[in-house]
Amino acid sequence: MAQEQEKMLLDEHKEKHFTAGEIVRDIIIGVSDGLTVPFALAAGLSGANASSSIILTAGFAEVAAGAISMGLGGYLAAKSEADHYMRELKREQEEIISVPDTEAAEVAEILSEYGIEPHEYRPVVNALRKNPQAWLDFMMKFELGLEKPDPKRALQSAFTIAIAYIIGGLVPLIPYMFIPVAEKAVVASVALTLVALLIFGYAKGYFTGNKPILSALQTALVGAIASAAAFGLAKLVQG
Repeated sequence: MAQEQEKMLLDEHKEKHFTAGEIVRDIIIGVSDGLTVPFALAAGLSGANASSSIILTAGFAEVAAGAISMGLGGYLAAKSEADHYMRELKREQEEIISVPDTEAAEVAEILSEYGIEPHEYRPVVNALRKNPQAWLDFMMKFELGLEKPDPKRALQSAFTIAIAYIIGGLVPLIPYMFIPVAEKAVVASVALTLVALLIFGYAKGYFTGNKPILSALQTALVGAIASAAAFGLAKLVQG
């Protein structure tokens, strides 16, 4: 009965925690670059007096290439993380078999760092030695600080980053779809993208635990500097 009550309390407690951190991180990476890079590209081409149709063509090409590149980068990063975990898992398994006393001493050392006395942690060490899988999980988490990665994580990361990049990248290009004169479209693009950057920056700050308003201003500032630099550079080259 007591174990059931403890399990219910733990389940209720877990529900209160935000557990989509990796997904949010991927969205932040994708949208952040998606808003900034095509925005700077469009502003730069506008500064070079390109037409809206040319800017749209170049913008769509960049969004497609960027989404593929960013998605692939996310996939490789998640895959490398999974590969690293498996290498360390295999090494830890071998050590538990070949040098069990040393590994048991490491368990004792880890527990002692939490202020647990020898007479308190010895039963825990002995219990782990009787359960190799639990022992292995303990060492992976508390000695190496590694969590078992989701096998679907690599594909999820690639897909999430790519879609987020596309969504972010289309925002600064929307005005060019409806305004044929690039000099006018760039003004609307700047306004629309800065609003999007403010909203995105606020949301990013909210989900990452930072000050939302400060995050919004910083994100918008980065985007504004990038676009201004691209626009100014294009004008300089033209002049």
